[in-house]
Amino acid sequence: MLPAFGLYTHIRANRVRSRVLLAGLFVLVLVLAFGIALLMRGWSGELPAGYPDGVGSYVRAAWHDLVWLGPLAIAGAGIWIAVAYRVHQALIDRVTGSDEASRDTHPRLYELVENLCIARGMTVPRLRAMESEALNAFATGLKPEQYAITVTTGLLAALDEAELEAVLAHELTHIRNDDVRTMMIAVVVAGILSFAGEMMARGPRSISFGGGSGKKKGGAAAAILIAVVIMLVVWLLSQVIKFALSRSREYLADAGAAELTKNPDAMINALVKIRGRGELVGVPSGVMELCVDNPRSGFADLFATHPAIDDRIAALGRFAGGRVPPVPDAVDTSEAGMVAGPSLAGAPDPSEPLRSPAARDTIITSAPGMFVPPPSPGR
Repeated sequence: MLPAFGLYTHIRANRVRSRVLLAGLFVLVLVLAFGIALLMRGWSGELPAGYPDGVGSYVRAAWHDLVWLGPLAIAGAGIWIAVAYRVHQALIDRVTGSDEASRDTHPRLYELVENLCIARGMTVPRLRAMESEALNAFATGLKPEQYAITVTTGLLAALDEAELEAVLAHELTHIRNDDVRTMMIAVVVAGILSFAGEMMARGPRSISFGGGSGKKKGGAAAAILIAVVIMLVVWLLSQVIKFALSRSREYLADAGAAELTKNPDAMINALVKIRGRGELVGVPSGVMELCVDNPRSGFADLFATHPAIDDRIAALGRFAGGRVPPVPDAVDTSEAGMVAGPSLAGAPDPSEPLRSPAARDTIITSAPGMFVPPPSPGR
């Protein structure tokens, strides 16, 4: 059977890559445990009987300590994930201040999600609304009965029906592709690494390198320095893994939204309105990493979890047949201007069909970089 090139092939490849990256996070837990063992050896200045003084002896002693500390670290990570499995949604609801959105309280939101789920053959997730002027939404959950989509009141007010439907289709695609579960686990494990590293870095204010000769003191100091470097590298790698997990998923979710709604322009217009207005004040970075847009970024955007909005819009134009609006000289940031949406100079009326019905039904929904075979001459 010939290999397929397209959205679903990339979804499968993304799942395999995600499992590898998640396994990498658990390997980092073991590396962190080694760093902690080395740091504790350096703090105490103690070596097993028969070990000569020197940094190599501290490294060997820490390696032997890993025999019992490693399983404890993995077990601790498993317990942490099990706790998050039960209480993560309650914690997210508390920090975001979101409320349940039912058919009675938010009929427009509920009906749009219900129609999309019927079209996709999915169970309708729980819906929540968050009081915020920001334009954003995110999906959470670790199993089907926990899946929930949270939208801000600002998003509900600013987007029209088609745009809101596209954003909801984007979040449903995350759920369908198992992105939500993967990112929740990644956030939890990366949180373990950050928390453990921070606690060890705070440590005692005065470090005793132990008594004895200056050679022993130097070995303990070098061991502490190596341990600190190991923990810093572990933290950096955990952020890189979260970055690698998240960025490609946004392209795929945008493509999934275009495929489900058959309206890439709606997703483009939604992204234009969301651009620069997605910051959820007071919300932890772990939640922002789950959002449609995460305007927060690391040093020089090196650890940005989301591609730039302009890149996502360009991808929808190139691979999904959407109309990319021209970049305006000045962006109207007023409420009226943002609600009105982008001005598509020279573009046809949005109410008019963008292409023939046959072409519209065969929209190409691809992530950047994928190979898309040309249509056969008979079409």
